Amino acid sequence: MLSKNNLVKATLEFVGENRPMSWYYFLSTLFLAIVAYSATWLFPFTWAKIISGVLAGVMMTRLFVIYHDYQHGAILKDSALAKFLMTLFGIFSLAPNSIWNETHEHHHHHNSRFSKFVIGSFPTLSVHTFKALSKAQKTKYLVIRHPLMIVFAYIPIFLVSFCLWPFFENPKRYWDCGLAAAIHIGITITLITWGGWIVWCCSMLIPSFLMYALGGYIFYAQHNFTTVVLHDDDVWDYLDAALYSSSYIKMNMVMRWITANIGYHHIHHVNSRIPFYRLPEVMQKFPELQNPGTTSLHPREVWRCLQLKLWDEDKRRMITLSELKMTASH
Repeated sequence: MLSKNNLVKATLEFVGENRPMSWYYFLSTLFLAIVAYSATWLFPFTWAKIISGVLAGVMMTRLFVIYHDYQHGAILKDSALAKFLMTLFGIFSLAPNSIWNETHEHHHHHNSRFSKFVIGSFPTLSVHTFKALSKAQKTKYLVIRHPLMIVFAYIPIFLVSFCLWPFFENPKRYWDCGLAAAIHIGITITLITWGGWIVWCCSMLIPSFLMYALGGYIFYAQHNFTTVVLHDDDVWDYLDAALYSSSYIKMNMVMRWITANIGYHHIHHVNSRIPFYRLPEVMQKFPELQNPGTTSLHPREVWRCLQLKLWDEDKRRMITLSELKMTASH
């Protein structure tokens, strides 16, 4: 078994991308997304428009993970064309470069730490910290972690928190966030005005709702699962956080394709520069990576993860609000 430091070094073998393959995966998915979006306009039947909207959401989900890989420098690095296309995609998907790089890098370097100041992830507090909060603070915390916040991530998380809020706080620094919001709102008004409510629903609402709900839940489950291990800041370790605080989400072949292997999240946190299409290869090679904390997209597992609210320092595990109330009553 490799030591932690040697494990990281050993994964460097898989950092190199296959450039033609990276372009193929990106451009083929982009093409399918454009076709799906175009179909929401061109098909005459409402049922066909709805199906096209769902497919557009699926393609956008895959594109978002590929965009995420690019931002980590895992694929298409130093390509001027890729930079241009990815910048456009970031703006179109309400995750422009400025805010995405800042929040996601923070997440990678603070994953599983306890902190009241959370950037780029769902906050997780200990039972002790939660009990010390005011009623208003407790409500805010529980609202942010509420399942509806994940399901409807489109508006509160991406449009508001990722675009409007940063832009109004610092327009100069987050100008692309303001641009993303303005373009998104402008497209919405245009679709409703020229295409009608059905076209807007199928071309904008359905794809966006699906992409952000699915992506939001997967991101949540990557670090909020039944066997997750969290740490105080003073004992936090990057590799431990990757191996024990990041999940492997079991998926079938179709969902692995749709999510571009993002379910292999523990490996991604070990080395974020491994291209998404090489993650299964890495897991197969290293025994040290074959027994991660796991979850799945089965409704029972989804419900179980969504109930987790707080880290219990004594039990060394995440607990539900029901468990908190039982503890308080005793």
